[in-house]
Formats: sequence, structure tokens, C-alpha cells
Amino acid sequence: MQTGERVLIHGGAGAVGVFAIQLARWRGADVLTTASGHDRDFLLRLGAQQVIDYHTERFEDVAKDVEVVFDAVGGSTLQRSWGVLGPGGRLVTIVSTVKSADDERTKQALFFVEPNRRQLCDIAAMLDAGQLRPVVGTVLPFAQAAAAYTREPMPNRGPGKTVVTVIPPG
Repeated sequence: MQTGERVLIHGGAGAVGVFAIQLARWRGADVLTTASGHDRDFLLRLGAQQVIDYHTERFEDVAKDVEVVFDAVGGSTLQRSWGVLGPGGRLVTIVSTVKSADDERTKQALFFVEPNRRQLCDIAAMLDAGQLRPVVGTVLPFAQAAAAYTREPMPNRGPGKTVVTVIPPG
């Protein structure tokens, strides 16, 4: 990603999206993100320049000729994202699998995480310096770990990571 490129991040209020927004801004990108409208102010404070409420807007009507799409949603959102890329645009998805991809472009866009010591050390340094902020949306006891994993609807779930406590606080 280069300074000044426009990036569309799907799922900006999710566990991965909150980091993607911050890292894209750190790289100097102009960030658009899809999320629920009630997360708008939070995502603007996090660094997004534009929040597209997926309940009321179609991102295809707002995002045009973007250089990068980062997909943390998948499904029809992934398929519709090809149309917003400009010439030479790149799409990266973290939610599709090669087996489930019926489109060769999706197979090429799939991102596999591989450990990289230098990158992990850089991220740790950014966290220590306060340049990258983890966001905890919900804290659940271990007894509710299955709900955290399946992302069952829960009251008071906020944007960001869901943390499961193994030892009760106190």
C-alpha cells in the first residue's frame, strides 16, 4: 500500500478491521470502510475518513476506483468488491478459502497468514508506542466461549475484539 492510495476496508468495526484501518492510515492511505452506522464516530476517531453504513448504502455507489479492497466479510460483499477497483487495483480477502472460491480472481486474492518475526516485532513496537491501539469490544467468561467463537448475537457487543477470560477478574 502506498501513501495516498484509496483503500476500502470491509468490516471496519470487526476484530481485524480496527487494525486494518489503523495500519492503512499509518501507511498514508485514504481509508473508506463499511460498517454499521452506529459505529461511525468510533471508526472516524480510529482513522477512517469515510464510513459507509452497509444497512443504508451500497458501497458500490460510494467507493469508485479504489486501489485496494481489504475484505474481512466475504460472500456477496467480496464478489461485489471487484467492481469498485480502479485500473491495477488489488483485492485481498481473509475470509474466503481456495476450496470455496469459484472465481479464479478470489483464489489469487486470498491472503494466508505466515509468521514474520520482523513484522511482528514492528507491530509490537507500534503497540508499545501507542501508535496502534487494540480495541476490546466485549469481554466474556470462559463459559460463553462458544458464543464468542460463533459470534452469536449478544447485547452490548462493541466494535473490536471479543476477549474470553479464563480466570474470573478480581
